[in-house]
Amino acid sequence: MLVGMLVKCSINSIEIENISHSVTLVPRLKYSINILNDVIDVLNDKQIQIKKANQGLIHDFDESDKLHTVALKLEHLVTFSLEILLSVQKNMGRISNISSIPEILPSTIPMIRIVSAQLFELIPNCSQKLSEISVHLGSIVIDSAALTTARFDFSQSNYESSSKLNEVKLMVDSKLSKQYPNLDFLKLCNT
Repeated sequence: MLVGMLVKCSINSIEIENISHSVTLVPRLKYSINILNDVIDVLNDKQIQIKKANQGLIHDFDESDKLHTVALKLEHLVTFSLEILLSVQKNMGRISNISSIPEILPSTIPMIRIVSAQLFELIPNCSQKLSEISVHLGSIVIDSAALTTARFDFSQSNYESSSKLNEVKLMVDSKLSKQYPNLDFLKLCNT
């Protein structure tokens, strides 16, 4: 009788632990999404400002003027960062239940960290918020994996993340090359 009570007690404590973990996932995920939305808003505003400021460079670009080159690189960085975060936002919107978390989120965390590092000097507040999001999402992934007994293939997550980063870089390069048709935009941003 005592052994049965101990077994029942340990099972209940495991169930309670799983319930408490799953209950805490939703608020952390919502919090992370809200912070991500705030950062996206800031970057969107920054992109609009930079694009307006760079309008004159379409016709009056001087490759020897370091300010012109820096201005274009800045636009590329902000546009790339914004597009990556929009992709992350879209992925997070695909989360439908707890079992989808370990499938969707692991590849987004490295992308968030890369954008955070790139924005560190330019927009430190956004960089800090992105670092915070990556910590929250990491804990959400671990907790959801524990609840669903999911396994991770980090090489696959890294591959997916790298593929997405390359895809977005090509898209941004193309978009800005069309915006500045008289410039060798790829050469400028890769030097």
